[in-house]
Amino acid sequence: MAHSQRPTSRLWFAAVVISMAAASAYAENPLQNASLKTSQSAAPGPSVAPGPIAPAPTLDAPWTMSAQATPGGLKPATAGDYQTKLAAYVLARRAFDVHTTAYWNAISDKRRVRIAKLRNNEPIALDDYVLIQPPVYKGPPRPTDPAAPLSPDPTETHRPEIPVVADFLKAAADQFGFVPQRPKTDQEFKLAYARVATTAGLTRDQVVRIYAFETGGNGTYDVQAGLTHPRPGARAISPAVGYNQLLSTNSVSLMAEHGDAFLKSLRQIASGLAGEQKIAMEQKIEAVKRMIAFSRSVPNAWNEHDLLAKNTLGGRGIHAAILDRDLGPLMQTQKLLNSVRFAKSKGYKTPLTGAELEMMNFTGDGNGLDMVMMPPELREQVPTSNFFQQSGYERNPIARRTGVVSALFDSIEKKMDQASQLRGARELAEAFY
Repeated sequence: MAHSQRPTSRLWFAAVVISMAAASAYAENPLQNASLKTSQSAAPGPSVAPGPIAPAPTLDAPWTMSAQATPGGLKPATAGDYQTKLAAYVLARRAFDVHTTAYWNAISDKRRVRIAKLRNNEPIALDDYVLIQPPVYKGPPRPTDPAAPLSPDPTETHRPEIPVVADFLKAAADQFGFVPQRPKTDQEFKLAYARVATTAGLTRDQVVRIYAFETGGNGTYDVQAGLTHPRPGARAISPAVGYNQLLSTNSVSLMAEHGDAFLKSLRQIASGLAGEQKIAMEQKIEAVKRMIAFSRSVPNAWNEHDLLAKNTLGGRGIHAAILDRDLGPLMQTQKLLNSVRFAKSKGYKTPLTGAELEMMNFTGDGNGLDMVMMPPELREQVPTSNFFQQSGYERNPIARRTGVVSALFDSIEKKMDQASQLRGARELAEAFY
């Protein structure tokens, strides 16, 4: 029996050696092998066309090979030859992963250059972007192991279960003794949000169009990403909640940076209350103080806030403040107001349109303003991947589908136009009168 398995083992060993050699070659000069030309401005000919890369199947790009064109002498496997199919898959997948890593490293490197230029008020040029689309795996699929047909694919990234509103509420109660005072109706929340946003200087157009894009035009104050349209088997795709779809990390950051202002607003409300209502507000204020203290237990940096939001029950509990009828409007308004102020601080004095403000809400202030300030001729050439982390890009169908910045803006405007006509968006618009 051992003798009959020897040829397969040798074949497996040879394939692994080939894959390691391919990965080594990419590691030595990944950008050259991956053809990551970040600009063609110095060469004649047409500009880089948007769309996914489709390199020819070669040993330099084995992930593009079909099962019938595997390298190293591997032939189409028979139905029972699992090891042969697995060897071809491992070879292709490992080389693809090296190429993908090189691509996203280049994205990060270029982003750091642009951030430095923006900080120093230096112009950003076409050479400061990666101008090809992310690589797409087109190699052989992972074969099913006949001995373990339900085993997970070890090459796929494990993603933890995403908490939902019930989890945020439980964590808030357990960690801070906080139970949000939820509105009796969604319209009550809309009226409060419109009042706070107007006082802060945001426009009806900005607020309504962002709501329309983020929730589809009919979302409720407690709607979570992936659950905006109830359907059997629907699951949350991120912790984003509310009219602006704030992430749990946003909530932690807002509480850390603007918690004192939130407390001031709550105290003003409390001054006009009496009896049980006043007691309830004072209890809320004490719970919010505990939230603020927890959010400030780490340095004031996005990465630190992200760790709290994703890895602690306290961070999870802070996100429940979005659901409160007093705190929710304050936090969502502050998030948009921060973007407006950021744009002004970088010299962009023109009032932001709803789509421009959404671009900053959608991708972060730095990335969003980068696209807002980009000349139209660059927007048609620069891939959207330049403004995302790899994981965020892979979870974002709009960014992947549109391909380049100009198409992303067009898609956002179109969705805003359509969704703004729906009942929820019309109700929010009316709340501004």
